[in-house]
Amino acid sequence: MASTQASSGPADPRFFTRSGPFDGQALADAAGATLVPPREGGFPEAGYAGIAPLQVAGPGDVSFLDNRRYAPLLEGTKAGLVIVAPAFADKVPAHSAALVSATPYLAWSRVARLFHPKAPAQPGIHPLAVVDASAVVDPSAEIGPFVVIGARADIGPRCIINSHCVVGEGVVLGADCRIGCHVTLSHATLGERVIILPGARIGQDGFGFAVGPNGFETVPQLGQVVLEHDVEIGANTTIDRGSVNDTVIGAGSRLDNLVQIGHNARLGRCCIVVSQAGISGSTVLEDYVTVAAQAGLIGHIRIGAKARIGAQCGVMSDVEGGADVIGSPAMPFREFFRNVAVLRKLSKKASGPAEGGSGKG
Repeated sequence: MASTQASSGPADPRFFTRSGPFDGQALADAAGATLVPPREGGFPEAGYAGIAPLQVAGPGDVSFLDNRRYAPLLEGTKAGLVIVAPAFADKVPAHSAALVSATPYLAWSRVARLFHPKAPAQPGIHPLAVVDASAVVDPSAEIGPFVVIGARADIGPRCIINSHCVVGEGVVLGADCRIGCHVTLSHATLGERVIILPGARIGQDGFGFAVGPNGFETVPQLGQVVLEHDVEIGANTTIDRGSVNDTVIGAGSRLDNLVQIGHNARLGRCCIVVSQAGISGSTVLEDYVTVAAQAGLIGHIRIGAKARIGAQCGVMSDVEGGADVIGSPAMPFREFFRNVAVLRKLSKKASGPAEGGSGKG
């Protein structure tokens, strides 16, 4: 019987590819950081073999500190190399080398990807896949079992399409896309390096209907979904195709799990939309907008560049670029918390002694 014991560190080899070991300078080059040798001893002859948290890392491991809350762990770590901000460089133990970076979390990300690169595509079409004769599948792409690829679809180089996916007629995937299990793609064009996690639904009918004398009449949805380069879509997220205009997710944007994007919505570059948020049809997000969890945006509004929408926010009108809003209806952070303070004071007054009374029992 297989063991159910948890692994002692990150990146269980059953699930993640491994690379290395690497010497300190190679890691510094990958991270864009400055390498500081240990004050006692030297670099390990065999190099560094992997990554681990501060509290469990050993002499052959790389670790990092990005949050001051965990600074006490730095003093006792046995890690052979620690990635830190300049403020913590002199607190790294004498036996540890350091990679000093103004952005330690970014440096950590780059080092982690060096040790654990994504598995490359295994070229070929699984015998249990169904691929229409008119579809074009690059020979370097990997097509898993029970995948269905429709007529005139075009699958680019080194794409990976996992089991039970459906790629509809005419859908285009650029190079190096990775599509998780049970994803459906229809009426969509994907750029390069797009990642879609399991269960996402891309390109289905938008929520569009007109009211006729005998009830609702469905309005044809004649647009598509465009996912630009380097977009990542979370599990079970849904993105409706446009009704006439296209629904567009701008380059580099990240959508969390369980996000809903309505028809004709347009997201700019590097937008973030967090879990359970919903963006209604024809709403525009300019570049670098952040929408926090469970926020709701009505249709036909514009959110300016670098605006931040707070969690559970109800946005019913345009938001200026760079603004931070919260509450429902949405309002600037300071105004919201000032209103909360006033309501608390009024609540305390209302629950105090009756007017004209002595206040004694």
